Amino acid sequence: MVPTGAFRMPGGGRDGVLRREGEGLARLLHLDDEPVVVRAWATSGAVRLRAEAPTRAAALHGVERMRFALGVDSDLRPFHRRFARDRLLGPVIWRRPWLRPRRRPEPFEALAWAICEQLIDGRRAAGIERRLVRRYGRRSGCGRLSDVPAAARLAGRSPADLEACGLSGRRAVALVRAAREVAAGRADLDEHEPAWRRLRAIPTIGSWTLEKLAFEGQGRDDQLPAGDLAYVKLVGQLAGLGRRATEDEVREFFAPYAPFAGLAGLYLLQARHVGGARGPRA
Repeated sequence: MVPTGAFRMPGGGRDGVLRREGEGLARLLHLDDEPVVVRAWATSGAVRLRAEAPTRAAALHGVERMRFALGVDSDLRPFHRRFARDRLLGPVIWRRPWLRPRRRPEPFEALAWAICEQLIDGRRAAGIERRLVRRYGRRSGCGRLSDVPAAARLAGRSPADLEACGLSGRRAVALVRAAREVAAGRADLDEHEPAWRRLRAIPTIGSWTLEKLAFEGQGRDDQLPAGDLAYVKLVGQLAGLGRRATEDEVREFFAPYAPFAGLAGLYLLQARHVGGARGPRA
């Protein structure tokens, strides 16, 4: 049992790997080749997690990765204390203190899905991701749950194979190259900045993709995908620009929130629904 205060259980994933089961969630993960099914459900003031795996090591790995993905161990108190009276962030901090980032259990999953989501709408990207999971993912023994393809699995495919799942040619090449870098250990995603430098050498992998990897897959609350359409529109509105902001303008806007730019972005997107973030920033 993991105490979490006012934690809210998220919905299932659009890519089909995080499944809702009654009042809880289920996810298939792997430790190397060992499968582990993790189930999570909310109770009063806590989230319970249960793992089923061939070995204790795999079960512990699955629980640890789902704790990360659900954010149940995220300590938001320093962020809340610092910005509770902020004109823009304050309303959502007070009204939705349970809000926390939705992460990916494994960093390669965040990287692969960020590549899939480059410059296309969410529904189309989710369709590509589901096709990749169906074709190259791993399935549970019961056949109901699927895991995202491992880096080694995608590293052995040709770009044409991934194009058949709906990826554009350049992004298919980028995903295969990224998978090969990770599978070979040349881009160790546990070593953040060195891996970013290595991956940036791959055409089409730029700041947005790496910032998505950092925030969603590596737990870096200081990283904001500044080129994201949601943020360029939001900052254009909040700064009173009368247009979409540039990526540099988004970074400048969120600079005062360092080292929590990623969290601040998440909260400001939510602020529109709770009565905050309504005008130019003073």
